[in-house]
Amino acid sequence: MTHRKPRTGHGGRRAARFGMLVAACTAGFATASPAGAASSVSTGNRYVGIAVDEAHANAGPRHRFDYDDEFAVHELGTRLGVGARNRAVARSTGCSLDNPCRSVALSFQVVTVTGTITRLNAANTSRAVNDHCDGCQTFAGAYQFIVSTPHSFTLSRQVRNELARLERRLGELERSREPISTVRTRADSLAAEVVNLLRGALAAAPRSEAVNPLQNFRPTVTLRRHID
Repeated sequence: MTHRKPRTGHGGRRAARFGMLVAACTAGFATASPAGAASSVSTGNRYVGIAVDEAHANAGPRHRFDYDDEFAVHELGTRLGVGARNRAVARSTGCSLDNPCRSVALSFQVVTVTGTITRLNAANTSRAVNDHCDGCQTFAGAYQFIVSTPHSFTLSRQVRNELARLERRLGELERSREPISTVRTRADSLAAEVVNLLRGALAAAPRSEAVNPLQNFRPTVTLRRHID
């Protein structure tokens, strides 16, 4: 039996993490911000961008196969500070060798930011736990893609359609019954496709003058990968 939790189930946890990220991000760059900016920093305003995503799977005797995936795109625009957190957690508990569990959590987070960022507070973590679960298969993979450019930049409809296609493939992967080693390899392959797609989008985007002409700031796509 395959059991997948509805998205709304993460609401409470996300709200708590959201608040913690605001505090961490604003505290970290307040002293570096222009006068008056720090006191104006709040969730969702023009100074700070916040992105929080998590995939969480929990398998046990009642639901031996549990899968969860997240594929989120955050276009934050120009910000003085950015807080981004991405996390994948998979847990298998209390199953037996005769009836093992399988738990897979995969989270892909894309964050785009334009302009000169005063501070970037990014975290990307994963955790896979077998708790009294001999023979169980448990895998967690967190992939975070940070797109940073001094130029005005938005994802085109074509790029978003391609990201949606990759999202569907990620969902198919996390629900598959392939060996965990294969899931890991295919997740890495999907991540490489995301990177190539984003780099192509940057290369094709119109260029404007940099925010600070004296600063050597080239558009970049950074992948942070953590698997367990």
